[in-house]
Amino acid sequence: MRFDPIIPDWPVPTNVRALMTTRGGGVSIGPYASLNLGAHVDDDAGAVLENRRRLAAQCGAAPVWLNQIHGTTVVDLSDLTDLDETPTADAAISRHAGRACAIMTADCLPVLFCDRAGSVVGAAHAGWRGLCSGVLEETVARMGVAPASVIAWLGAAIGPDAFEVGDQVREAFMAHDRQAAAAFVPAPGNGKWRADIYRLARQRLANCGVSAVFGGGACTVAEEGRFFSYRRDGVTGRMAALVWLERAG
Repeated sequence: MRFDPIIPDWPVPTNVRALMTTRGGGVSIGPYASLNLGAHVDDDAGAVLENRRRLAAQCGAAPVWLNQIHGTTVVDLSDLTDLDETPTADAAISRHAGRACAIMTADCLPVLFCDRAGSVVGAAHAGWRGLCSGVLEETVARMGVAPASVIAWLGAAIGPDAFEVGDQVREAFMAHDRQAAAAFVPAPGNGKWRADIYRLARQRLANCGVSAVFGGGACTVAEEGRFFSYRRDGVTGRMAALVWLERAG
């Protein structure tokens, strides 16, 4: 499987680079084939290191990996002195060229950010818990620029035809914003709801002043040959969505 990343189609400054990996381009085998970037999923450690090395070579930047816990903590990569550190956080921002904000997913929604001036970038891991708790809003706030100047891109995630949730998830979103009801439709025959995580993310971004939102629409569950999916497979790898500022020259 060849390296075949998604390149975001969004109107960003020329010094901003971004991509989202798919399954292709690595050395992992079995359920992790082939470009698994998750070191926590029982894949061969050497294979994961090689996959990460290949990704860094493709990017020309240093991805900084996070220990993601479905929370709202945002780390500023510009403050890190050790790029091998793995901060516990679910989002990252950077004003430092060459340091790539990296989010791993296998159904959760990765959201990439930059400002129109190309001075700061960010990435957030938005599973339903983090999304509901405000990880996108926290990331925008930590960027330290006017929300109206922020551009966001929604990467590949579980689609609205596959994401079934219970009443408690719907109620949690509606407790924050009653308009969230529009992102849930009854699932046929089982008393659950089908949730549109893309619509929920757009609502949350709009509520904090970010109107320039691109991407969305893929389904990691449906496209088995292209994406890892935890909900579909259980034992599986992880993709990564990355954004970084390009080094001058």
